[in-house]
Amino acid sequence: MQERTVTSLPGIPILLVLGASTLGDAALFVHASRLGMQSLIGVAILIGALLALLLRGLFVVQPNTGAVLQLFGHYAGTAREAGLRWANPFLTKKAVSLRVRNFESSKLKVNDLDGSPIEIASVVVWQVHDTAEAVFNVDDYENFVHVQSEAALRQLATSYPYDQHEEGQVSLRSHAKEINEHLKREIQERLASAGVSVLEARVSHLAYAPEIAQAMLQRQQAGAIIAARTRIVEGAVSMVQMALEQLGQRGVVHLDEERKASMVSNLLVVLCGERGTQPIVNTGTLYN
Repeated sequence: MQERTVTSLPGIPILLVLGASTLGDAALFVHASRLGMQSLIGVAILIGALLALLLRGLFVVQPNTGAVLQLFGHYAGTAREAGLRWANPFLTKKAVSLRVRNFESSKLKVNDLDGSPIEIASVVVWQVHDTAEAVFNVDDYENFVHVQSEAALRQLATSYPYDQHEEGQVSLRSHAKEINEHLKREIQERLASAGVSVLEARVSHLAYAPEIAQAMLQRQQAGAIIAARTRIVEGAVSMVQMALEQLGQRGVVHLDEERKASMVSNLLVVLCGERGTQPIVNTGTLYN
């Protein structure tokens, strides 16, 4: 079912006309009562009932709101003109907000692609764009948005690992932009039948579950230490190689293989050690 626009009349002119008619009918009723004219009294009562029925056709449409109109259970259309409006008094009216809304899901506990339990939550910004679909295609479109958004978030969490284990791998923690775009598409696909547009969706909370948080923290710390040590060793080897090459090119000292090995060992200790080294003065030779 698709939304269609229904034509409604401006309510203020009709309200003025009905108000004036009501006053005239009241005057007619009083005059007929004084004269004791029963037929005229009956006419005044019938006119009053008709005016009361016509007054039921007045309804108010708030800004950024649509009024879904039904005639005896059949969809008649949606009125979006803001202000006081008038339509068939037999129509029933249901207001549907077209304003931008948002909600934050609860923290969900799910397993990521690697099977690690994590906690994840999201913020979804949404708006109704088709009032007919929102009212007639689903029972409660607001609850539908909440439930389907959490289902999409669960599906997203199981599709990616929490941390990036390989170069170029998309993970929940390292690729926020890609993850948010995926989440938005996933939610929009689920809400398409409800006449709802997803304007933005993003992960608002992401963490390991409490039972494995400490172990994963140690794992991250170990990975950081290994990465730092790797960089230190790579830099130290490059510096040692440069030192040996420059000593040889400038002829500062001539070293045999054993002396080179000793020098390399000492330089690596100095460059890779966490603490400051204590110099030892050798007054002899390596062979004494």
